[in-house]
Amino acid sequence: MGIKVVKFGGSSVADAIQLQKVKNIVLADPDRKFVIVSAPGKRFSEDSKITDLLYLCKTHIDHNVSPEHVFQVICDRFRSMEMNLGVNIGIEKDLEEIRSNLKSGITADYIASRGEYLCGKLAAAVLGFDFVDPAGLIQFDERGRHLPEETHKALCAELAKHECAVIPGFYGSNPDGTIRTFSRGGSDVTGSLVAKAVNADMYENWTDVSGFLMADPRIVDSPKPIKNITYKELRELSYMGASVLHEDAVFPVREVNIPINIRNTNEPENPGTIISDTPSESDNAITGIAGRKDFVVIALYKNMMNSEIGFVKRLLTILENNEIAFEHLPSGIDTVCLVISKKQLEGKLTDLIDDIEKRLKPDSVEIYQDMALIATVGLGMSRRIGVSATLFTALSKAQVNVRMIDQGSSEMNIIVGVENDHFETAIKAIYDAFVS
Repeated sequence: MGIKVVKFGGSSVADAIQLQKVKNIVLADPDRKFVIVSAPGKRFSEDSKITDLLYLCKTHIDHNVSPEHVFQVICDRFRSMEMNLGVNIGIEKDLEEIRSNLKSGITADYIASRGEYLCGKLAAAVLGFDFVDPAGLIQFDERGRHLPEETHKALCAELAKHECAVIPGFYGSNPDGTIRTFSRGGSDVTGSLVAKAVNADMYENWTDVSGFLMADPRIVDSPKPIKNITYKELRELSYMGASVLHEDAVFPVREVNIPINIRNTNEPENPGTIISDTPSESDNAITGIAGRKDFVVIALYKNMMNSEIGFVKRLLTILENNEIAFEHLPSGIDTVCLVISKKQLEGKLTDLIDDIEKRLKPDSVEIYQDMALIATVGLGMSRRIGVSATLFTALSKAQVNVRMIDQGSSEMNIIVGVENDHFETAIKAIYDAFVS
């Protein structure tokens, strides 16, 4: 096929057993030439992620508490992995260097990155691949902003020297050489940047789920898998809470049309989900359903609002002045609704309403607390007659009161606002109506 870049998440590299699975997966396909690894994750539900333990070490130091007890847990974990894998990466030297740097007051980004660094060295030894440290390759500016062009140039130059390599995820470096990390989950981004740099034919992202499902399995019993999804559909579902992939990981590969394959390390025979710009040929009218709770809807009514020039502009200026971001802005001739995350309004709601009433003088302002948003997403919706009717009939039969409706101009999604208490009932009703 060509070159495949494969990224393994924390659960996929949690211990020696999981790393052996990684070895079997990678070596089963000679096209899998570049491997990105996260730090070891949880081995069982009560376990701790290595990255969390590393952050805890830093917290101990900041509060003048010895981190040695926590750091010993980290050391024992990596020593066990090295021994059980039957490799020798000089782990003691690396651990002693990290311990020394801890005592010298190293940054939180440095200490957090060491989980990926050590796991990368272990994976490289197990696979017999070269180890490539992303420090100096994945570049950030003085303010911590990622530099995509500089990163791409550096990665292209370095990776061209290696036929097969393991690259730790999650981190790069500042101009002065100090370590800088992405946000949590940033190993997905590293994998995407590497895939673009080597002009990969496929970016495989291996985790502990077999791709995307049409609905949350905690709400819908055994929802169907999504075999193919477009980047646009993924963006809509991820925004509404269906998260398997770090959202920033999409853009580097999408720019050069590299598909992403979400796979399950524990079920390697499962084909997972393909993410690309090619629409699915599925007969389903919808691709998936996702949602989030805890929104506030502020509904403004003002007679002849449509003829008042600049009304919405002034409303958005009020939000900006109060440092509040909104999610949706459905409107009518004399009405406009602000849909805002409850977190955005903590300690600000009273002042916001006062500003709105003072500056815009609406005839009425109504506030709906504890609202949930549910997005029904699918490119096929625009080609189907009766999608909206099916959706709202299902909600009516389930006795779900719809407080808000918003449909994008692309007709790719329909978003409804319901009370938090009706959230699960609404998702089940929508799923049952479209998926037989």
